[in-house]
Amino acid sequence: MKTIDEDIKTGQFKAAYLLYGDEDYLKKQYRDKLTKALMGQGDTMNFAKYEGKDSSIEEIISFADTMPFFADRRVVLVEDSGFFKSSQETLADYFSNIPETTCMVFVESDVDKRSKAYKAIAKAGSAVDFSMPDERMLTSWMMARVKAAGKTMTRDAWNEFFERSNDSMDHMDMEMEKLLSYVYDKDGITLEDVEAICTKQVHTKVFDMISFVASKNLPKVLDLYHDMLATKEPPIRILALIIRQFDQMYVMKDMASQGMNVQTIAGKMGIRDFIVRKNLGLARNFTMEQIRALLEDAADLDERAKTGRINDQLAVEMLMIKWAG
Repeated sequence: MKTIDEDIKTGQFKAAYLLYGDEDYLKKQYRDKLTKALMGQGDTMNFAKYEGKDSSIEEIISFADTMPFFADRRVVLVEDSGFFKSSQETLADYFSNIPETTCMVFVESDVDKRSKAYKAIAKAGSAVDFSMPDERMLTSWMMARVKAAGKTMTRDAWNEFFERSNDSMDHMDMEMEKLLSYVYDKDGITLEDVEAICTKQVHTKVFDMISFVASKNLPKVLDLYHDMLATKEPPIRILALIIRQFDQMYVMKDMASQGMNVQTIAGKMGIRDFIVRKNLGLARNFTMEQIRALLEDAADLDERAKTGRINDQLAVEMLMIKWAG
């Protein structure tokens, strides 16, 4: 990202850019910043956009090879083409022959760094990975939004907001917009505000369900489960999230027993510090032996559900009844 910022600042652009990764919000931001900097205001004659896996490499190259019309350059934007997931000899060879009057911008979700096309654009231009920023950067970004709106936000409100919205920056942006609208006549954002307006993600509901398993509150467990079913959440996915949650708790508990702190565990597992703290708190309610036994039960029910030997909704209910009853 710094490379693109510097190029925009200096006006010295590379022949081609590849923006890839799973963070769509950032990719869109930099796609728009880059194309705006490259093009003159309202210059549609020297701009072409191609989208989808049916995009023609020959057509793209033909446009790129044409001299700009009363402008410094031609700009080619290609999105979701899949060109960098497979062997694209023609495109790979072209990257070293792009005219000085052309700049190509590719925006992709998935790439294969071993592909010839990826290696060629990384050499001739710039390939930038747009992954989800870490918790510190996300906190700074959102707190700047809160401050710009003239509000404050309590720590527990932020923690709950983060837990409910951290699957993507798009989701965080949307949820913060809702939250700021909700508290328009208040000075600050509280935990109660977040709980009132921000939707819980499925994995958060599963976490809550497991918390009630720990306290042996079967009615609450089943209430949450049926709430998820009512929103058309597949039982087999809920079971998979339960297995994932207990698997993470097992690994974290094991690392903690070896003397590792929260930051070390988070770094090794590639997740947020806050998530580790929250999971370790829940994991204290279970012994390692209990987690292993529950995972064995869950894996058995998962296999039986997937092979049709038991109804998938009943599989989850049986697991919860055994461990929360």
